Amino acid sequence: MQKRQLGDLEVSAIGLGCMGMSYGYGPASDKREMVSLIYAAIDRGVTFFDTAEVYGPYMNEELIGEALLPFRNQVVIATKFGFDIQDEKQAGMNSRPEHIKKVVEGSLKRLKVEAIDLYYQHRVDPAVPIEEVAGAVKDLIEEGKVKHWGLSEASVKTIRRAHAAHPLTAVQSEYSMMWRSPEKELLPTLEELGIGFVPFSPLGKGLLTGNIDKNATFVNTDFRSIVPRFQPENIEANQVLVQLIMKIAAGKNTTPAQIALAWVLAQKSWIVPIPGTRKLERLEENLGAANVDLIPKEITDLNDALSKIEISGDRYPAEYEKRIDK
Repeated sequence: MQKRQLGDLEVSAIGLGCMGMSYGYGPASDKREMVSLIYAAIDRGVTFFDTAEVYGPYMNEELIGEALLPFRNQVVIATKFGFDIQDEKQAGMNSRPEHIKKVVEGSLKRLKVEAIDLYYQHRVDPAVPIEEVAGAVKDLIEEGKVKHWGLSEASVKTIRRAHAAHPLTAVQSEYSMMWRSPEKELLPTLEELGIGFVPFSPLGKGLLTGNIDKNATFVNTDFRSIVPRFQPENIEANQVLVQLIMKIAAGKNTTPAQIALAWVLAQKSWIVPIPGTRKLERLEENLGAANVDLIPKEITDLNDALSKIEISGDRYPAEYEKRIDK
């Protein structure tokens, strides 16, 4: 597996998003099976693993801590703060400095580490100036409890303020062939500031794999059950994009998922996508994207085709959209 740089942090070119193993995509998977999957990822060169305290809550961090303990010096673990958790449920944003300094202790314990490699603010808290958040994380870095910090779903304005207060290593946001909004302002800003980019949902929450059609159903614990983009009429309308990806994949003797990931990787050398999966065959397929070469003309032709496709359906329901920093 090739390596890439997120600021001054070296990681595998493709990471593993671990949320879905415990949260967001239906019932949690068997813990032993997920530990085995994480071992398989390490065997195949993955060194970058993404989790958060609210995934479960807590359950995902515990899984990652147990699975990665034998490999602690070989891997980079990213986790996130920024929410209150009450009665085992997410209960609103909270990035007050005193809260950050309290919850980091729980993450350290669950992850079984002395220092968190990359600590993201999960969502920007409008009630707390980002400079205060940066100050709290800086204190944790000076105490040796955190090594690097980052933001998730933050606006360019917030990123600049945060980076000025204490340098950011990475910013995480959704990015894929069906959500290209980061190209407008976010990517140029990150390039200017030397900050790495970690796209989540690089496969469009599974839609770009070609395995989801209008007849798909999602259990109520699967986040996609409330996402407008995954309503039958929108899934059907967005098949035009899926068909384009499938056509290119057939021409290169590869899979739609590999084309979708290879496209993300080809955009910038400091982009590290974190596709998630619970299945070994999907893990191997996703990691195979690192070996798919899209030449400049293929990328240009693909981008031209993408520019003519209008995506149907919002990526978040309205109540989740309110959490996105504008």
